[in-house]
Amino acid sequence: MAVSYNKLWKLLIDKKMSQVDLRKLTGIAPNTMTKLRRDEEVSLSVLGKICDTLDVTYGDIIDYIPDQKELDEG
Repeated sequence: MAVSYNKLWKLLIDKKMSQVDLRKLTGIAPNTMTKLRRDEEVSLSVLGKICDTLDVTYGDIIDYIPDQKELDEG
């Protein structure tokens, strides 16, 4: 399973917010921001904080990308 936070980065641009601004407003740790930048999985509580801060839903900030193996079996 893979995830992509490209929607989040585009949303920040639209809102004229930096990643540092988001980190400070949400109170998430710098290493968590690194995980987001690397498209690594983070907890739902972190995603929830981001959604609350930006007044959006999970689907507005993250995309689920199924593994090729899952697609082949499906």
